[in-house]
Amino acid sequence: MTTRIAFIGAGSVVFTKNLLTDIFEFPELHGATISLHDIDPERLQTAGMMARWTSEQLGAGARVEEHTDRRGALEGADFVINMVQIGMHEATLLDFSIPKKYGLKQTIADTLGIGGIFRGLRTIPFMLSLGEDMRELCPEAVLLNYTNPMSMLVWAFYEAFPEIEVVGLCHSVPYTAQEISSYIGVACEKLLYECLGINHIAWMTRLEVDGEDAYPLLFKAMDDPKIYARDKVRFELMRHLGYFVTESSEHNAEYTPYFLREEELIEEYDVPVDEYIRRSEENLKEYQSTRRKLLAGESFPLERSVEYGSLIIHSMITGEPRLIYGNVRNDHLIENLPQGCCVEVPVAVDKTGLRPCHAGELPVQLAGMCLPHVTVQELTVRAALEGRREHLYHAAMLDRHAPSVLSLSELHHLVDELIEAHGDALPEGIRSASRLHTNHTR
Repeated sequence: MTTRIAFIGAGSVVFTKNLLTDIFEFPELHGATISLHDIDPERLQTAGMMARWTSEQLGAGARVEEHTDRRGALEGADFVINMVQIGMHEATLLDFSIPKKYGLKQTIADTLGIGGIFRGLRTIPFMLSLGEDMRELCPEAVLLNYTNPMSMLVWAFYEAFPEIEVVGLCHSVPYTAQEISSYIGVACEKLLYECLGINHIAWMTRLEVDGEDAYPLLFKAMDDPKIYARDKVRFELMRHLGYFVTESSEHNAEYTPYFLREEELIEEYDVPVDEYIRRSEENLKEYQSTRRKLLAGESFPLERSVEYGSLIIHSMITGEPRLIYGNVRNDHLIENLPQGCCVEVPVAVDKTGLRPCHAGELPVQLAGMCLPHVTVQELTVRAALEGRREHLYHAAMLDRHAPSVLSLSELHHLVDELIEAHGDALPEGIRSASRLHTNHTR
């Protein structure tokens, strides 16, 4: 039987190429049907050209379909890969410019913090609509979610559609392993690691090389000024907490109150304020360049990525067992994080599907670093699913970075202004709810 893989948000053309390269490198996945969907006709056409070119280069014999109608792309799918960005560059600019008016600086703003909250709010309605379509058109399909904010979106999806298998996929764990290997001067294949936590704040709880604890090597590497300069925020967190965190220094700078609240700290730790705006602008240029090259018949490098998507598909089709890292519901997986929240843990995968692994407890200080963010994620999910505008004020109040800069009154005004700016992109209940705050909220 032919495997059918739906790409939702396929207009992210370079990422689509990378995932397809991974998929087509497996002979067992040759002949698959690749069903592409995007709401932008030009981007969809570009994705189709890229998919056909990639299939031809790798001899995959794929059948490539282009659908402006999402339902047509989903019908009969075995796997659904979600990589949409609701609002695109214009919404990203709002997530940065409005907080900046209040004196709140951000670096990436797509996963946690004020930017993550509002990216989640405008994406959760899409996730619910996608789930409704999947329930009708491909109820046995597995949803592989790449869209941020990872934890909020996966949490909202499994709350609304517990019968549909979903996993959130992020490359932060394998990239962090590569970075640690480069810091301590060993081949990545020699580094044995275990990691657990929440997306972008997962912790390398075990690092070994040749059966020996590798953390002493990493602490020694931190003392080298050249190595320290490459990852200042994460090294400082390791210095004080004892463990290395996934995701980059620019991400983690905005996940805590320690690095962005004053200019001296920003300069000391080389924090790239507004970094995602620059990346978003580069992504727009890269898309235009990619389209020009495709139309001119030029070629592109094809290399396997570290993404887990193709590995999951291959294991579920062939039965070859693998261990990946995924974002899933916390059903007694990490004992000292709330049950039902979204956690990042090892996940075994084979022909029977995805089986998240019990990971035990995080060291208490690491659980403490995760817990405030879990609460903000839950409040955002509840706000979206229940139309509870007051939970957005609560989420902003409990964020770790924003209250280190803004007062309660400023936080409330900031939330109101962002709601007004994003308007119809947000859940209807959020838009229509009163700005007035009650003294007693259940």
